[in-house]
Amino acid sequence: SAVLQKYDTIFVDSITVASRLCFTHNQNQPEARSERNGRLDTRAVYGMQGREMMAWLTHLQHIREKNVIFVGILDEKTDEYGRMNYELQIEGSKTGRELPGIVDEVITMATLASDEGNMFRAFICDNLNKWGYPAKDRSGRLEPIEEPHLGKLFEKMSGPRPEEMQFVNPTTVTIAEGES
Repeated sequence: SAVLQKYDTIFVDSITVASRLCFTHNQNQPEARSERNGRLDTRAVYGMQGREMMAWLTHLQHIREKNVIFVGILDEKTDEYGRMNYELQIEGSKTGRELPGIVDEVITMATLASDEGNMFRAFICDNLNKWGYPAKDRSGRLEPIEEPHLGKLFEKMSGPRPEEMQFVNPTTVTIAEGES
C-alpha cells in the first residue's frame, strides 16, 4: 500500500504479545475443540499456534525491500547444571525454536558491566557469547558486541563485506619448528 512505501522499517513490538493474541485467536477456532466432547484440545491449539505464527513470520521474512524488526521478551532459565540461558518468551515451542532459522539477525540488547564495574548497554550479536544470550549474525559484518544504535547497526550490516576467510585443511598444514 502507499502508506507502507514511505517506511524502510517495519517494527513489531512485540512478538511476545503477538504470539499471545494468536494463541487466544486459535483457542476460539472450531478446530480447537474435541469432536468427541467439545472441550478445548490444547494440543490442537498449540499445533495451530505453531503453523499460524510461522506462516506470519515467513510472510514478513519475504518483504525484502524492508527491514523487519521483531522485539521480544527474554525468559531467563536455569538448566540442571545451574547454568543460565535465555529463551524468547513466546506461546508455543515451535515458533521460538524455528524463528532464529528464518531471520538474518538475532540481537540481544543487554546491560553489561565493564572490567571496572561500570554498567553499559550493548547489542550482543555473536552466539558464542559468555552470557548465553541468543544471537546470530548472518551478515558477517558485526562485532560480537555493538553499540546499541539501530541506525549504525543497519549501516554496518549493509556495508562492505569483511575479508572472506579461507578454508585450510588441517591435515595438509605443517607447523614450522618452534610454533605451536
